[in-house]
Amino acid sequence: MPDVLVLVDHDGERVHKSTYELLAAARRLGDPAALLVGTPGTAARLKDSLARHGATSVYAAESTQAGEVLGSPAVEALESVARKVSPAAVLVSATTDGKEVAGRLAARLDSGLLIDAVDLDASGVVTQIVFGGSYTVRSEVTHGVPVIALRPGAFEPQEHPVEAVEHKLVLAPIDPAASARVIARRAPLAGDRPALTEASVVVSGGRGVAGAEGFKVVEELADVLGGAVGASRAAVDAGYYPHQYQVGQTGKSVSPQLYIALGISGAIQHLAGMQTSKTIVAVNKDPEAPVFGVADYGVVGDLFSVAPQLTQEVAARRGIA
Repeated sequence: MPDVLVLVDHDGERVHKSTYELLAAARRLGDPAALLVGTPGTAARLKDSLARHGATSVYAAESTQAGEVLGSPAVEALESVARKVSPAAVLVSATTDGKEVAGRLAARLDSGLLIDAVDLDASGVVTQIVFGGSYTVRSEVTHGVPVIALRPGAFEPQEHPVEAVEHKLVLAPIDPAASARVIARRAPLAGDRPALTEASVVVSGGRGVAGAEGFKVVEELADVLGGAVGASRAAVDAGYYPHQYQVGQTGKSVSPQLYIALGISGAIQHLAGMQTSKTIVAVNKDPEAPVFGVADYGVVGDLFSVAPQLTQEVAARRGIA
């Protein structure tokens, strides 16, 4: 079977869940081959976890520049391997960084590019969210090696242990002046909650939360569910919650098992980032709120009454004091 090249998303110490999702998707098309770009020693730490999730090959492109230059090392490494092995497809996670890498790679390979895919079948046809979430379409690349950016949460990670063969890559030095450089790193203030794009449960608050203090209700529900906290653009712009938690077209795209929207009206920009969630629950005082159009379950009511009751009930059922 042909190789399917997967770009590994990681923090140097662990592989992000989105990569395991890509490896599961890749098995529909061929043999998953993981490309890992990192500083020296990264491949040794992460190879086993990649093999456990089905990577038959691990291409390791390690250099000090991987931690100093944004995007370019990954583009260079992907292009090098793609020209060498002629993969059936190249899969990346549809994060901000991943979509930039995918676009640059497609241009270099003169290949078709598909962004924000939420499904992929064995023939290479993808289901795609387009025009800010207004339409769902099925698309196929007809020229070159397909470069596909899959939305995090679209696939379930699956362990599929194999013996991975490691291949070392040597990349030419990149001119830092011609690329965006990393000048500082700050750890996200996520606390003990899971990362927004990796969480199986996301509880988001909107303008209806009515202030930063109101987000305590959102956080309490997220915590008893073991989920992440999100926010609408309106809430972020109003200063209720930090920008890094914004869900939507200009924020993060999520596809958790459960998405709870508290006080979110459902502007199309927000729906574009969460409407592929497996189950959507909306709480809003306005029965005409657009969010009810995509919700599986809707509650017309005051979130400050509904959410605490839900939190209390979940805590009781889970035995949380």
